[in-house]
Formats: sequence, structure tokens, C-alpha cells
Amino acid sequence: MNDPACIDSRTKKKNTGRTDIITTVTKKKSFLQRYNNDNDSKNKNNDNRSCCNNTNGSSRPIMESLHDNTVVSSPPRKSTYQHQACLPRLPIPRLESTLTKFLSTVEPLLTPSQFENTKRIVSEFQQGPGPQLQQLLHLYDEECKDKKTFGSYIEEFWSDAYLAPNSSVVLNLNPFFLLEDDPDAKIAKDQVKRAASLTFNSLLFAASLKNEKMKPDEFKNVTLCMDQFRSLFGSCRVPNEERDVIEVDLESDHVVVLYRHQFYYFRALWPRNEHGEVVVAVSEEDVMEILQSIMEDGKKKNWVDSVEDAIGVLTTLPRNQWARARHQIVHSSEANKVALGVIDSALFVLVLDDFFPKTVHDAAANMLHGTHMLQEKEEDCLFLDGHDNGKKHSGTPGRNKSGTSSSAHGQDGGNVQYNAELSKTCGSAYQAGTCCNRWYDKLQIIVCSDGSAGINFEHSAIDGHTALRFASDVYAETVVQFAKSITKSIYTQEGCTIPSMVDANVKRAATVLLANSDTKGQLSVVDTNPKKLNFALGEKLKRQIFYAETSLGDAVNADDTYVLEFGKYGKTFIVCNKLSPDSIVQMSIILGYYRLYGEIVCAYEPVLTKRFLHGRTEAMRSTTTMVVELCKCWMNRFSSKEEKLDILRKCTQNHSRLVKEASEGMGVDRHLYALKCIAEKKGLEVPFFFHSQGWEKLNHTVLSTSNCGNPALRLFGFGPVVPDGFGVGYIIKDSSIQYSISSKHRQTKRFADSIRRTLLEIGELLGSTKYHSISCENLQSKSSSGKNSTLEYAEGWDDIYGDSLKVSESGRDSTSRPVSAASMPKVPSSTSLVGLAKVSRMSLVREPSMSVGTQISDKQ
Repeated sequence: MNDPACIDSRTKKKNTGRTDIITTVTKKKSFLQRYNNDNDSKNKNNDNRSCCNNTNGSSRPIMESLHDNTVVSSPPRKSTYQHQACLPRLPIPRLESTLTKFLSTVEPLLTPSQFENTKRIVSEFQQGPGPQLQQLLHLYDEECKDKKTFGSYIEEFWSDAYLAPNSSVVLNLNPFFLLEDDPDAKIAKDQVKRAASLTFNSLLFAASLKNEKMKPDEFKNVTLCMDQFRSLFGSCRVPNEERDVIEVDLESDHVVVLYRHQFYYFRALWPRNEHGEVVVAVSEEDVMEILQSIMEDGKKKNWVDSVEDAIGVLTTLPRNQWARARHQIVHSSEANKVALGVIDSALFVLVLDDFFPKTVHDAAANMLHGTHMLQEKEEDCLFLDGHDNGKKHSGTPGRNKSGTSSSAHGQDGGNVQYNAELSKTCGSAYQAGTCCNRWYDKLQIIVCSDGSAGINFEHSAIDGHTALRFASDVYAETVVQFAKSITKSIYTQEGCTIPSMVDANVKRAATVLLANSDTKGQLSVVDTNPKKLNFALGEKLKRQIFYAETSLGDAVNADDTYVLEFGKYGKTFIVCNKLSPDSIVQMSIILGYYRLYGEIVCAYEPVLTKRFLHGRTEAMRSTTTMVVELCKCWMNRFSSKEEKLDILRKCTQNHSRLVKEASEGMGVDRHLYALKCIAEKKGLEVPFFFHSQGWEKLNHTVLSTSNCGNPALRLFGFGPVVPDGFGVGYIIKDSSIQYSISSKHRQTKRFADSIRRTLLEIGELLGSTKYHSISCENLQSKSSSGKNSTLEYAEGWDDIYGDSLKVSESGRDSTSRPVSAASMPKVPSSTSLVGLAKVSRMSLVREPSMSVGTQISDKQ
């Protein structure tokens, strides 16, 4: 996946020991409750139904930063975080060992003379500043442990590596998942039903996590760190001109819906009850009605005007530009400030796209960065709601970069009217694709018009393994619900023997009243009706939105995403031949590149280190001297099958060994990067070693790869980390291998075809060996016996992102974790909230005292 150390960083001050990783909110009330109570206390005698008209609203920060080194007490724990206190810290490798591995890693990337020069530089570093930096790193790690500031020696520096770069997060950082279709045919192709199903099951997952009922992850009977799950929901990346911060609202209770560039939200969770439990406040049917109301209202605004106000596209800007634009939005009106607070503090963002992907390549690209389609705008403008209003259709259909025809927003929809003022800014064409219908600073669930769905997640706080657990449990719950619907005529709901994947309760706000102690015995309810967020944007901000869209258009058009779905064989066949599936896929990528370009380049694969406290990943460099021999042997027409098979087996065994070392924290990249950062932190001169050709080669990752997936996902992918590189996400299934490959102006399809050809050759080679007839069941039983075997890593480490994860059944409380404060306070946000739901259509309860929102007119 995208290595943050490979992304250009904005100029920043030297690290001076701050502890500003994550800002959290520990108040017992959600953002909406806090905002409403503030307004009630300040405006007791005012109607104050629309924050658009309220210029005297609350000015307090929505999320408040904690002071440095503050330890936050969490609610009583049950099982999710029960092992946290028992997890070991990430070990610091020996300097001599790391430098030896460094030389082995860079040797195949350098010429003989370059390698000799690198050995000399390494020797000077080892005899010079290296030991001093190693000692400082050990002292720093001990200090972090004693003061409970950071869970590992790399945590602060790695967070900086994600949050300091100035590059846009689109294509550079945020990965995507494309989910498999819903198992229920009635839901699979219906956008509203699919979105409601995913949203409802996500709410169940969020409630279970908040109640700490979610079972902790295990891998091969090793417990894994669950700390990242604290930042899964209610988190937001907030831009800053020097360095971004991650902020988390621990009591988040609402969902933001983004439809046609317009923002809506609805509350979905009850406040904690007297037992400290969070309960879901809406049913799946309630969510369907909410989304239908939102889509009806969203179509009232014509497309051109909605694009003009599409502030979500600002999240695609370089981070310092987005910080300045956000500052302008916040300080232009109190309503804007509160509206941003609603978005920032939401559990997640549900994105509804007016787009029908025609191919799997289109679907992958849409989940990665959205679509780019320009629609010509003329005086006699084409109306897109199916009515021409007596005018001649002089507009031409929009065309995406592949040249396929499309309506102005992908499919049917609201009328597009000529806007003379906008025309002065953006000329004769407007953006009709989905690329502006995003909010990249948060977790996004994206659902297209055909029901296809995926996830795009902000990567600085969570890794693929964490996002995969969320996606897997949510998708698995849809399978469970489908199974229950099949058997409902046989079993009652109470007597159904099919267990749910997610442990959470639902009490519909339509039928339940909550006794809230804050109201002194009065009854209060959670208003789950959808509201609309309106932003007051001046011409300068609208111009910035347009320029952000055009800049994003360049990036989208430069990207080339291609999907390779290889169905000849998968994990089962490879394991039956006593090989590691992950290693085989890595060899196919490197061999495919060598076959196409005749070059040996740096390859990167992240390996999970969550067995350690606050562990994330370690880099595994797949390009070794042995792999160079494999490439030469494979492409030599005089090489025999036996020679190819022999070197292939040796390379996969070596790869598995390196993966094992990386999983134990004994890699190269993180240790050396920490030594560089500790020099900066202590104000020392950065050694020449970190400016050497060997170091630069190591950090120029042409093949950025990652293995993340299970049967819930169809695809997983991300963009390249260097201009001349490829981003290769892959999923290894029992009988297939899925690749999603992205590059900037390179021959992506041709590269995919080269990989396909390599896989066919590997399959032909393995199919002719004696191993082909070995029983996989026998192999699996042997490998699970607890004894070492040749398949120990072949069966496990190919699934480092969760395919073989187990869960623990035990439960006990764990100690509270340290939470670091942010270097800057949260920028307060603000809202124009307009109620959408028609009372006659919605069975949800409306709270009369809701201080932020007015009902939208039922008139079309």
C-alpha cells in the first residue's frame, strides 16, 4: 500500500517532542447534543430553528484538543480491548543487523560501483553517528513507555509521515475496496436498498464497537492490537498548513450522506443508556426512507449549481491549500463552522453516486478517485430530468476519458440550467462526473446507481487490516440477514439458529422514548429525521472549488486503472504445490515487470505488525538478489522447467522468511526511518547515509504492492507512490487472484497482461509437477497440528490482512490507553440544517426542540 515515507512532504519544523497524534472528544454527549444544548442555554427565548439565520450561534470548538501527555479514561470495557495491556512493544532491531539487511536489500537495485560506494557509506555510518542515534532511539522508546505517550518507537514518526506530506490524499494515500454484490438479488441492484443495508449494518458494527462487544482479532493464536479501531468511526483528518491532525469524536452518533455534492445527515444512535450501552436508533427500513427523502430533495437543485457549491472537492487539494480554503469557509459564517463540525464528527460518510459503471475497470476507478466527465453548457442547455421544456437539446453528451458517452451526471437526474455567473468562471463546460461527490478526509461508503458498492478510507489513522475487518463483518452480516430471510418460514426470529455477526441492539426512535436525566425527568427523543447542511459560499470560494475540480481532473485523467481478474487458479492450487500464495503473487508482479521492461526495480509490500502494541506495518522488500536470478532464468529460453521451478521455490521460501522477520519487527525501513527522525527530533545533523544513493533507491518504490482481502471484497487498490510507479493491490481467493493496478501515464493494461502471462506459465509449470496431486485437506491438517511445516507461512502470511483471522471468545477488562493531544485546537464548524422528511411518509419521531434545522418544503 502507499508508503507515506515515499510521498513528498511539505516544509515543516523539526520535531521537538510533541505528542500531537490524535485529538479525541471524551464528553458524554455527541456533537449534535452539545451543539443543541449550547444553543438552548444561549437562546432560551428564541425560536432558533434555522442555523442559517442564526448569527449568534455557539462559538465553542466542536472538538477540543487535550493537553499533551493526557491519559483518557475510556468507558468500562468488555472484550474488544481486553488484550491491550498485555501486548508487547515493538522491538528495536540491532543496528548491525539492520545495516546488513539494508545492504542485501539495495544490492539488486545498484550497479556494482554504486554498491561498493554504498558499503563504504554504511560502514562510516555504523562507526560514526549510527550507534549514538541507536542509543537515543532506545532512550526515547523508554521515555515513551514510562510517560505512556506513544506505544512504540516508530508511532510518532510514522504518524508524521502520514500527516506531514502536502500531497493530495487522492491517488497518493487513500485506498479503496470494491465489495462483492449483495447476496440478495432484490438488494444487489437497487441503490437505495443496498445503501440502506450497508449503512444499517455499519451502524450495528459501530454500536458493537462503542460497547466494546466486538471480539478482538487473533492471527494464529496471537492476539492483535485493536487500537486503530478507536479511530475507525467519528474520525476526521483536519488540514493544517504545517501538519494535519486526526480528530476523533468518541460519542459520534450520526451519519453524513453526500448526494449530488449536497450534504445531509441523520442521527442514528441513542446516547448511552443507564447501563452505558449504545443502541441503534433506526431500522434498515427507516434508513431506506431517509435515503429516499434525501434523494428526492437532492434532485430539486440543478446539477450545475450543485457542482458550483461542491465543497467536497476541496478535500482533494494539496493539504496546505485545503487548510487555507477551510479557514476561509469556517470564518465566513457561523453556519459554515457548524456544518463542518457535523461532517467532521460523523460516524462515516455515505456517498450516493449517480453513476453506472460499465466495466469492472470503471468501478475500480470510481472507488479510487471518482469519474471525470465534462458536459458542454450552452444557452439552450440540455435538461437532464427527461424534459426538454420546449427547448432544443443543443448540449452534447459528456464523455469520460475513455471516450464512452454518458449523461451529464452518469444517468438520470435533476435539471441542469444555464448559469451565466458560473460560465464566467468555468467557461463552456462543467463537471458532470462523480469526482466532486466525495469527502476524502473521512471513512466513505460509496454506492453507485447499479447497487455496486465500495469503501474509500482515510489511511493515516487506520491500515487496510482494520478497514477490512469492518468491511468483512458488515458484508457478513448482510449474508446472515439474507440467510435468515430464506429460513424465516421455518424458524421464528427468536428461534433462528443462524447467529448474527455483529452484537448490537436496535430500538427504533419511531417507537421508543428515552428518559434523559439532563431534562429533569422530561421525555426527550432522538430526532432521526434527515437534515440538510447548507454552506454560505462567496464567489472567491466558488472559484476555489472550480480550480480544485480542474486540478483533480488532471490527476484523474493522468491515472490509468486496470483490473486483472485471474481465474485459472488461486490459493488452493498454490498451497497444494507447497508454495506461499503471497510469494507467488509477488513473484508474478516482479516477473511481469521484468518481462515488459527488462528492469529490476524496488518493490514494497507492507507486513502486519499488529501483534505489538500500536503496531501498524513493516516494509518487506520483495526484490532480492535471488529474485534477480529468477528473472534472468525465467526469461532465458534455454532454461529448463526444472531450473525455473527450483529457483521459484527458493525465491518463495526466501520471501516467506523475510515476511516472517518483518512481522516480528525485524525489517529494515521502519528502524532506519526512526533513526533519521530521532536525529531531527534531537536537533542533530542528519547523517549523510540518509542522503546516499542506496537510501534514495530504497525509497523510490516503483512497485508498491499490498495484499488485502477476503471473500467480502472483489477488489482492493490504490495509486502509485512515485510518478513512474505502479500501485498494485491484490486479493488471493481460493480459486482466483484479483489485481487492481494503477499508474500515471504508463502501460497499465500491458503490465497486467504481462502478469497474466507469467501466472499462466507458473500454473503450467506447477501443473506438470508431482505436487499437483497432493491433497490440500491433508496439507491443511498437517499445518494446523502446531508443528513446523513447509506451509507454515504459505498458508498464513499470504493472508496478512485478515483472510485467516480468528476471534477470541474470552472477555475481561483492559487498562485505559494513552491518547495524545493535537498541536492545534479543532477548528469549530457549523451547520445549516434543514429537515427533509415528510411526516406523512416517515414514521420516525421528530424532536420538536431540535435547535438546528427546519423542514424542507414538500413542494418539488
